[in-house]
This record gives sequence, C-alpha cells and structure tokens, in this order.
Amino acid sequence: MRELDRIDRRILDCLQKDGRLTMTELAQKVGLSATPCTERVRRLEREGVITGYHARVNPQALGKNLLVFVEIKLSSKSGDVFDRVKKALLFVPEVMECHLVSGDFDYLIKARITEMGEYRQLLANILLKLPAAVESRSYVVMEEVKETLFIPVD
Repeated sequence: MRELDRIDRRILDCLQKDGRLTMTELAQKVGLSATPCTERVRRLEREGVITGYHARVNPQALGKNLLVFVEIKLSSKSGDVFDRVKKALLFVPEVMECHLVSGDFDYLIKARITEMGEYRQLLANILLKLPAAVESRSYVVMEEVKETLFIPVD
C-alpha cells in the first residue's frame, strides 16, 4: 500500500465518522471539489484501505442482549489445525469476531447472543466443532463501556 497523504487521512476520518456523507459534502469537509474527492475515495476502496460501509445496529433491538468473550485453548497447534478452526468458526453466526492470539490461550472469540441458554449451546457447539479444543474460559460482559470501529488516522 502506498503512503496516505493528509487529504486521504482526512477523508478516512470523515467517512469513519459518517459513512453516509455525499461526495459533495465530503469534498467540502476535506477542501476538494467533488470529482477529485470521488476519485480519491474510489482509489482508497480499490487499494483496500476502505473495506466497506456498514449500518451499526443496536444489538438489543434484535434481542442480542448478552455479549460474551470466550478463550479457547487447543491441545495441538499446526497450520492444518488453525485452518480447520478458521473454517469451523467462520460460519457460526453468533461469532462476531475470532482472533488467533498469543499467550495462554489460542483463540479469543466475541459473540452476541440472546440469553444464557443460547450461550451454553453455542459453547458446546464451538467446542464440538473445533479440532483439538481442550479448554475454554468465558467472560460474560456486565456493562459495555466502549465499543467502536473508529481507527484514529493521525
């Protein structure tokens, strides 16, 4: 990826704050006319700097009142095992994030669910599907203090 200049960074900052800006509004905010601004946004999309635009949905509106983090430890670690874990977890709809991490555990999973019964079922399904899963540790979130997708550009 090439180096982002000041205007690219300003575009990214503005779009992260409001992805529904029109190109005219965005151009005004970054000090360009609409055509060069649109060309920059398209280039940022093409280069994979901007990866998408999303609606942020309130989880409670969908009845997803519980947020759970789960640490998973594997008994064996190899490229093949990691690939099988990846394939197994990609299609679990409750899993919002899954990260291969360093430390005492191998994976950190973030899931949104409706209630504790669903959590118990989710955990059982995850542990059954994962090759070499030997231990898990769960954390049920009591209060969400901060959650953002915003990445500072400065």
